[in-house]
Amino acid sequence: MTLPELAPIAWAALAFAAMTVGASKTGLPGANTLGIALFAAVMPARESTGAMLLLLLVGDVFALALYRRHADLRSLVRLAPSVIIGLIVGAAFLAFVDDVWVKRSIGVVLLALIALTMWRRRIEQEQRRVPGGRGAVIGYGSLGGFTTMVANAGGPVMSMYFLASRFEMKAFLGTAAWFFAIVNVAKLPFSIGLGLITVETVWLDLVLLLPLVIGAAIGRLVIRRVSQAVFERIVVILTVVGAIYLLF
Repeated sequence: MTLPELAPIAWAALAFAAMTVGASKTGLPGANTLGIALFAAVMPARESTGAMLLLLLVGDVFALALYRRHADLRSLVRLAPSVIIGLIVGAAFLAFVDDVWVKRSIGVVLLALIALTMWRRRIEQEQRRVPGGRGAVIGYGSLGGFTTMVANAGGPVMSMYFLASRFEMKAFLGTAAWFFAIVNVAKLPFSIGLGLITVETVWLDLVLLLPLVIGAAIGRLVIRRVSQAVFERIVVILTVVGAIYLLF
């Protein structure tokens, strides 16, 4: 067993980051963006991406256990082709491009998406799902695949898509659960091939399983106590925080 030599405060930061992963999967979409920031602050950027991916996969198990029956599977099928393209492009970027500017670009795009989504919802008079067009599916899907491959940051992008689609809370969480479970499994071979996942990161994540479970329980408690309106505000706020983190 080999673990990285980290200061106690670094371990505390990683434990809190693992809690945000659990909470994001069971009730607070986008909360794990803070976890991404903490992992990147404590570990080398590439290694942090691989370590976070393994935790996200564990979190996906909790999300599927709770919300798998509430998913809009037709939306997932429509998104699949563009997401695959985004994943492939993202893998190429990871191999050849400096991730600092890539993350900043993602941050700019996220802020633009938030503004666009809020504007469309404000002017929309009908209470129907907004992004039914092919262009929206291609745009959100490809960007979601790209951002999740490059920085594990697909959550904010897809949150905006599901929010603009006016998904009810459980439909939102169920569709997101299946989406990220499938996408994260698809990312695994790329991450292993690029050397982002090592034996050391596996042991690290095993140590962080308990905080992740605690976070999942917290997320579950929160979602039982909030209304649809509050839920949507939380999603927007966490997405903005994620975008700002990626910018700076």
